Amino acid sequence: MPNSVVLRRFNSLGEDNKAFQAEYLDIDGPGQRKVYTVNGNYPSKSKDDNENLSKKGDRIKIGFFQLFRFASCYEVTLMVFGGVCALLHGVAQPAVLLVFGLLTDTFIAYDIELQELKDTRKHCDNNTIHWVNGSEYLNQHNETMSCGILNIEKEMTMFAYYYVGIGCSVLLLGYFQICFWVTAAARQTQKIRKAYFRQIMRMEMGWFDCNSVGELNTRMSDDINKINDAIADQVGIFIQRFSTFVSGFLMGFVNGWKLTLVIIAVSPLIGLGAALMALSVARLTGLGLKAYAKAGAVADEVLSSIRTVAAFSGEKKEVDRYDRNLVFAQRWGIRKGMIMGFFTGYVWMIIFCCYALAFWYGSKLVIEQNEYTPGGLLQVFLGVLVAAMNLGQASPCLEAFASGRGAAVKIFETIDREPEIDCMSEGGYTLNKVKGDIEFHNVTFNYPSRPDVKTLDRLSMVIKAGETTAFVGPSGSGKSTAVELIQRFYDPKQGMVTLDGHDIRSLNIQWLRSLIGIVEQEPVLFSTTIEENIRYVREGLTKNDIVQAAKEANAYDFIMDLPEKFNTLVGEGGGQMSGGQKQRIAIARALVRNPKILLLDMATSALDNESEAIVQGALDKVRFGRTTISIAHRLSTVRNVDVIIGFEHGRAVERGRHAELLERKGIYFTLVTLQTQGEQALHEKARQVNGAIEDGASEKRQLIRRGSSRASVRSTRHQRSRSQVSEVLSDLSGPGDVASAVRTPSISLGDEDKDVEEEEESIEPAPVSRILKYNVSEWPYMLFGSLGAAVNGGVNPIYALLFSQILGTFSLQNEEEKINQINAICLFFVVVGLVSFLTQFLQSYFFAKSGELLTRRLRKLGFQAMLRQEIGWFDDRKNSPGTLTTRLATDASQVQGATGTQIGMIVNSITNIGVSLIIAFYFSWKLTLVILCFLPFLALTGALQARMLTGFANQDKEALEAAGQISSEALSNIRTIAGLAKEKMFVQLFEAQLEAPYKAAIKKANVYGLCFGFAQSVIFLANAASYRFGGYLVVAENLHFSIVFRVISAIVTSGTALGRASSYTPDYAKAKIAAARFFQLIDRAPKINIDSSEGEKWSNFRGDIKFVECTFTYPTRPDFQVLNGLSVCVMPGQTLAFVGSSGCGKSTSVQLLERFYDPNQGRVIIDGRSTTNVNTAFLRSKIGIVSQEPVLFDSSIEENIKYGDNSRQVSMDEVIAAAKKAQLHSFVMSLPEKYGTRVGAQGSQLSRGQKQRIAIARAIVRDPKILLLDEATSALDTESEKIVQDALDEARKGRTCIVIAHRLSTIQNSDIIAVMSRGIIIEQGSHGNLMAAKGAYYKLVTTGAPIS
Repeated sequence: MPNSVVLRRFNSLGEDNKAFQAEYLDIDGPGQRKVYTVNGNYPSKSKDDNENLSKKGDRIKIGFFQLFRFASCYEVTLMVFGGVCALLHGVAQPAVLLVFGLLTDTFIAYDIELQELKDTRKHCDNNTIHWVNGSEYLNQHNETMSCGILNIEKEMTMFAYYYVGIGCSVLLLGYFQICFWVTAAARQTQKIRKAYFRQIMRMEMGWFDCNSVGELNTRMSDDINKINDAIADQVGIFIQRFSTFVSGFLMGFVNGWKLTLVIIAVSPLIGLGAALMALSVARLTGLGLKAYAKAGAVADEVLSSIRTVAAFSGEKKEVDRYDRNLVFAQRWGIRKGMIMGFFTGYVWMIIFCCYALAFWYGSKLVIEQNEYTPGGLLQVFLGVLVAAMNLGQASPCLEAFASGRGAAVKIFETIDREPEIDCMSEGGYTLNKVKGDIEFHNVTFNYPSRPDVKTLDRLSMVIKAGETTAFVGPSGSGKSTAVELIQRFYDPKQGMVTLDGHDIRSLNIQWLRSLIGIVEQEPVLFSTTIEENIRYVREGLTKNDIVQAAKEANAYDFIMDLPEKFNTLVGEGGGQMSGGQKQRIAIARALVRNPKILLLDMATSALDNESEAIVQGALDKVRFGRTTISIAHRLSTVRNVDVIIGFEHGRAVERGRHAELLERKGIYFTLVTLQTQGEQALHEKARQVNGAIEDGASEKRQLIRRGSSRASVRSTRHQRSRSQVSEVLSDLSGPGDVASAVRTPSISLGDEDKDVEEEEESIEPAPVSRILKYNVSEWPYMLFGSLGAAVNGGVNPIYALLFSQILGTFSLQNEEEKINQINAICLFFVVVGLVSFLTQFLQSYFFAKSGELLTRRLRKLGFQAMLRQEIGWFDDRKNSPGTLTTRLATDASQVQGATGTQIGMIVNSITNIGVSLIIAFYFSWKLTLVILCFLPFLALTGALQARMLTGFANQDKEALEAAGQISSEALSNIRTIAGLAKEKMFVQLFEAQLEAPYKAAIKKANVYGLCFGFAQSVIFLANAASYRFGGYLVVAENLHFSIVFRVISAIVTSGTALGRASSYTPDYAKAKIAAARFFQLIDRAPKINIDSSEGEKWSNFRGDIKFVECTFTYPTRPDFQVLNGLSVCVMPGQTLAFVGSSGCGKSTSVQLLERFYDPNQGRVIIDGRSTTNVNTAFLRSKIGIVSQEPVLFDSSIEENIKYGDNSRQVSMDEVIAAAKKAQLHSFVMSLPEKYGTRVGAQGSQLSRGQKQRIAIARAIVRDPKILLLDEATSALDTESEKIVQDALDEARKGRTCIVIAHRLSTIQNSDIIAVMSRGIIIEQGSHGNLMAAKGAYYKLVTTGAPIS
């Protein structure tokens, strides 16, 4: 078999380095079945396989107990003790009810005795009640009655001690419960963090390509915090609640099984209501989201196609289309409010009816059957109630467990994953002597993140030891990939890379990387001193070694000029250094390890000329005696190397020295030709620029460079779609370069994110008055809703009144009167239930209606404001279509948190607190004041607990910031770290930084435990004081005992209402911030206003266009000059064709004409008027555009064509006439639905040629004076191209036309052909003139080189 390479098996030494294994397999073409295996697996996996795997991965669920896999014996012991404390803590509440029952019986017995002795015919003798005549008094049951034994104050003191005792136990148990669980969780979380980071640092590069750095950092903080929440205090709280649930029901059944069964019999009705509500709300929320998804899809479609919408002035049309879709979401929202109101009201009605039933049946058991005492009745009823409540309160804990398990899936999956190339492995051979011969044998490779794109295709080449080899070729041809395979960042899918004849997969990876020094285009420096940056590379370096390396790299002099010399901090990402300084430090770092192999990946392309000369000098000096591979786009830097290898489509297509390759007229020749042409044009332009700018530029150049952007190397790997010429020309920076004179420093990516965050944080919350102003038209709904809420708020305090009234009736002597009163009160409970049902429904429905109307109004206004902005605003990362649609979806609905339902809740809480306090003060102001003394403590502990629960995660985040910075720096620069083989060092740094947050977490466990214990116990202490003082008032002021219960119950309900009200504040704060963001958008004045009626308009529009010395940079890339003084003019009716490489400014000039942007300097003139003075809508109405990838909307063909003119109703006849001109009519008539055929999202139902022709018809319907054709046929096959080209020729007649073309055959008939490079015109004229001039255009036509 010709060309086949036979590989022999290598076995790994180390267990964890699954080194390459291959049987005697042939490697030949892709058609061959035999492919060697990497790691014993067949490497090529189809996309579907990967998808199936990922789906399967998502289904892998982690059991709850698996979350504790990192727990040691010590942690298990802590958790067991914590669990026992939680179990005992849970029993405390039912235990208190036992005391409460006895206390109630004591009060009732005392009251009955008082009532009996009020009768003057009775007196107390020998602790028994006697008639005055001396005979014993017998009650209704023919029993004697004791007297004088009950000292109510003494009894209450004893009960108070019980309460205090339980309170103190709860304080201790609560403290230990939380402290033990949180400590155990902190220890485990630290282990998980260490294991996760260590594992990530072991992963191969392919894994990083498929996992974004941002996502990994989020997992490191948020996901591990979720696991922490699932194994910390929530487990203790869940055990406590569950223990209360079990003991409450047990107490109910032991003390009174009959009543317990009656209450349980009613509970399914409550459960049914709650379940139906949950189901309905979930369903309606789903339907609402689905309905909004349609509106969201419209918004997304419009914002993604904003240039098309702006070009055809479709903004108003789109706002109406969006609003029509919002109606459905609004309807579902109102229905959801109705259903929620109905079911909430229903549940409360059943609860009140349940009270009525329990007290009615319970009183029967007390009075008629004498089975219970009144206290026993309360023990049973409240026991079951408390049990049910605690079961409900346990659900948030289950949520935390579920989200912890969900977060653990990815974390544990990563921890358990075996890396394909383990950089920390000890296995593999090391060679005694390294010569430095590198050979590629039929290497085929594709990046794991793009399995369908072949980056290297059977690449074979030899790099000889001691020689300097240059790789040249277009972007995306595989040069950098080949270098990455040498470093073993990836393994080839087929073939092998050898070093001195040994397959590099059989060599120890750390040792292999220690042989290699690399200098990249954007070198990454770590934020420490210059000396440390150089020292990173090798252990045991002396200061002399570092100084020597700095001298070899031409860096010594500039370092010694710095105040701190080698101890100068380089800043985040080397931000304090200029580009040239960074490069030279990177070269010193590469040299200090004395590498056998030196890799230079475009090491000078990002520098200005002065720095380049210095750095190039340093590189020339250090190349000798080493195997050096240089990737260069600036071809002047590779002329003198030993061998040049030309790359194209992942293969080495030519090899030789500079002169040989120029003779061969292949890929290298094309690149050199285009580059010299561009350089000459720029030299010419530079001479014209006045001297002052030039002088200023050379002085500022060093300063300007300092901010050079620190984009991750990996991101550049993903942007391989730019063409050969674009790279050649745009990365070119010849002497006297105009571009370098106007460059400004760009911010590092990290800083940019910080700026965005700061901007978000610095938003002032919007005033509520302004939010309500938008809701003012719904005032009747809000009025009725508030009325319902106010009545509903009075319901709970009335419960306190009725509850105490029932207790009071038990001390009545007359059985019949007692029964009648209890029946009346139970009936009243039912009435209160019905009122609650009605008011709850009213409150919910009316506020949902006003809230939904507001949301719809805000969404429409927001969308309108977005479409009003200039195109430059949409270029900003913060305003991407995804971000904006999310904003429309969430911000508008969050604003409801300050109006709508929220107002109802606040009114409800206010009336609740008001009525409760009125009742309490009316019946006993003294007792009320005593209880109110405890309210600050209750409020304080409630706030502390809430603060603790929310602040817990936030404090963790702050404490983890230092570790987060290390992990973020390590992951962002993983390629550099892998190249330097310094993964272990970063792991140690990260682990050292985890100590501080761990200690903080342990300290916090104690503080949080104390707060939790105090919060739980303070209510028992408050009860102790209240009942003791109540006992005193009963004796001293003859206060009826039922009033003691009434006042205490009223204050407790007001306290819960206060707690509820404070829980709305986060929503309220969120709403104000969301509203502020919205108002910021609505208030923003666009730089190019399309709504304005100002600006010139004229009737005899001719289409005479002039670009005069236009310079331009995109707002989002201020450091990259796109146009460098563009000057060209085209007369009415003429056709101008722009020719040039990608990125040279052709499409930009068209966008200036459309006035999507205004030039920074210079002017665009139409019919003698500057575009900045012309009315924008009028200007755009005169221009039609057809682009390479035309944007069609998801509607019918007819509607898409009519979109061409949104200022009027376009008739069907005009649509057909335009379609005929665009060679479209006959095709449309062949479709079943004809012009009614839907084109699908982005026109996905049509072929490219069909889409192009619809776009042409759309432009023709407008009857424009100027036609812009932006590569309108470049994406088509030959047949479609011919049809579309004919349609375009027809459309061009009688119009001024600007064509951008990559196929030169399509523009030969143009009146003017302008060849562009780096934002200026290097030559212009007709086809014949330019061919005769034998300049750049001639070379492009004759060499047949693609322009893009």
